[in-house]
Amino acid sequence: MATIGLKYGKSIVEADILPHNLLGVLKGKFQEGHIDEAYEKSRIEEALQHPIGSQKISDLVGNGRKIVVMVSDITRPSPTQKLLPPLLDELAQSGVCDKDIKIIFGMGIHRSHTREEQKALVGQQIYNRIECIDSNKEDYINIGKTFRGTPINICRSVVEADVRICTGNIEYHYFAGYSGGAKAIMPGAVNYDSIKYNHSFQLESGAVTGRLEGNPVREDIDEIGRLLEISFILNVVLNEKKQVLKAFAGHYLEAHRAGCKFLDSLYNISIPRPADIVVVSPGGYPKDINLYQAQKALDNASHVVKPGGYIILVAECSEGYGEHTFEDWIGRAASPRELTERLKREFVLGGHKAAAIARVLNKAKVFMVSAMEKKDIEAVFFTGKESVQQALDHAIKAAGEDAKVLVIPQGGSIFPSVGE
Repeated sequence: MATIGLKYGKSIVEADILPHNLLGVLKGKFQEGHIDEAYEKSRIEEALQHPIGSQKISDLVGNGRKIVVMVSDITRPSPTQKLLPPLLDELAQSGVCDKDIKIIFGMGIHRSHTREEQKALVGQQIYNRIECIDSNKEDYINIGKTFRGTPINICRSVVEADVRICTGNIEYHYFAGYSGGAKAIMPGAVNYDSIKYNHSFQLESGAVTGRLEGNPVREDIDEIGRLLEISFILNVVLNEKKQVLKAFAGHYLEAHRAGCKFLDSLYNISIPRPADIVVVSPGGYPKDINLYQAQKALDNASHVVKPGGYIILVAECSEGYGEHTFEDWIGRAASPRELTERLKREFVLGGHKAAAIARVLNKAKVFMVSAMEKKDIEAVFFTGKESVQQALDHAIKAAGEDAKVLVIPQGGSIFPSVGE
């Protein structure tokens, strides 16, 4: 008997699987070895000193120039407290005064931060030194349209800055291909109309996980980065403990692409055949804080389950659905198909996530182990289960005693695929 352990919120849940049922446990091939704060800092500093496709920060800035640094909001795993100190040290050594720097939290359509959340993200010392604001607290300035027609409405401080530095982490994204790079600006620093227009391209065939070329969402994002003139990026790839494995700095495209290639070497995992049952956890808190976030792991699991198979989603979702429009669309739908058809008629942010879940349900049945109420789980057309063991036993009984089970403990990070 094999025992599997999965992160669930801030705890661990377990289940037993017979050896003949276990197809495998997918884990990232991240580098082994001791990783501590000193190691992480050295990776970031090394990236800053050896930028890819760009001059060093010291050649881009100077005394009196207005600098904005884009950082991720509270829902993202980007290690802002680790990224900012080396970056700010580099700016200070280049003659930049604190008063000329502004830290912008990329909110997109997410709720505003509390002061305490802002402090937690950047650290008390930096919060006391440098002005920190949410992007949605400012008015937006239009700087034109992309080739595809997306209106580029960006928060004022970002537009009016002399130097724009974007930070973040690189991981897979279910329709933008990857996070990181210019995604700090779109959707981070733009308004609802811009996000809605850009995200509507997810309905096109090229908008899939792990794809850059030919992905209309990512190409639109990167065009905005070019038109705005992002000066410099600092991105990192993390392991499952959210530690920095490697950092990438420099040109907003070249450095980002190098980071994506490194991510693929660790987390793009191919298996020889699809599984009858996929057991997936987003990776615990904060990736399973709500269903809106946990959906990413569900989508990744759908790539490696047989048509008509079962996905067991293990996600605490202590904050329930996590987004009002998402919840409203689910509550009004009588079937998964209704969600996808509605999105084709009227693209609405929040609704796009509900339709993404519906697409998974067209391929597989979903059992969910969660703190959400049973009625809320059933409203998403999932079947609620009290434990992973119960869900697994029921799925094996339905799929057959010889059903093959694939386990993905870090479903928010791993991009699984079926090989040729």
